[in-house]
Amino acid sequence: MLRSRVFLTALAVAALTSIATAATTPTIVTPATAKWQPVPQFQGWQMAAIVGNPETPGAYYAYLLKAPPGGKALPHFHKMTENVTVISGTVMFGLGDTIDLAKAKSVGPGTVASIPAGVHHYAVAQNGAVLEISGIGPDTTTFVH
Repeated sequence: MLRSRVFLTALAVAALTSIATAATTPTIVTPATAKWQPVPQFQGWQMAAIVGNPETPGAYYAYLLKAPPGGKALPHFHKMTENVTVISGTVMFGLGDTIDLAKAKSVGPGTVASIPAGVHHYAVAQNGAVLEISGIGPDTTTFVH
């Protein structure tokens, strides 16, 4: 019994120590310092990792998306909730299976949208934009058409 308590106490101290160590090393990424990579699904768009891996089930992730002027994220949906924050630029966000800018909402820097799993949506970057995307993996994208 005493050995179990000693073991559990040592385990708890080790876990707290590793959490404290990880928490003291911030990750700072700006649009200017990001390591941009092409996004195959969205022509002309680029992404840069901030933290985590979007493909890891059950793990938090965040990345930046850079859209060119007029860049379109065609109607799609995800298996998980997607959180989107507009960092710069103006984006038209809409719901549905086809892009309809008359029904889309124009949003700018500071806007946050949390899109539930399965909701069909699209985006068009009016003048180019940088977005932060975050959620709990795996991050999936399924196109409507």
